[in-house]
Amino acid sequence: MSSSKYDALKLENQLCFPLYAASREVIKRYRPLLDELDLTYTQYVAMMVFWQEKAINVKALGEKLFLDSGTLTPVLKSLEKKGYVCRRRSFEDERVLSVEITEDGEKLKEKAVSIPQKLASCVNLTTDESIELYRLLYKLLDKKD
Repeated sequence: MSSSKYDALKLENQLCFPLYAASREVIKRYRPLLDELDLTYTQYVAMMVFWQEKAINVKALGEKLFLDSGTLTPVLKSLEKKGYVCRRRSFEDERVLSVEITEDGEKLKEKAVSIPQKLASCVNLTTDESIELYRLLYKLLDKKD
């Protein structure tokens, strides 16, 4: 088999493609579970941060979720409309937008607690493979420009 200068352009030689496809597949598997909570996947991961942190500014939330403020703004507006979070400008610096979980947002945590286990049961990886994949993906994300 001869090698071509175009081999790098073959789909099967791309790391990005299986990452993209796997991400779409995992999010697709989340969808029916999150539909029961009336959350999108992005709203769900944002709520996971709020369940842990209780309050966080938008910039720090974006860093945790690898999302920019343009993506986060509609997510946070929707979560606020649902009554799960409350957005407020900082008194010290009104350029800083802080977001805090509400009582209803805390109550939602109880409905969501079984989701990770349900999803894990439909992913074809052993515990060790999952741990290794997690480690490798975060190693990839940690690469700084």
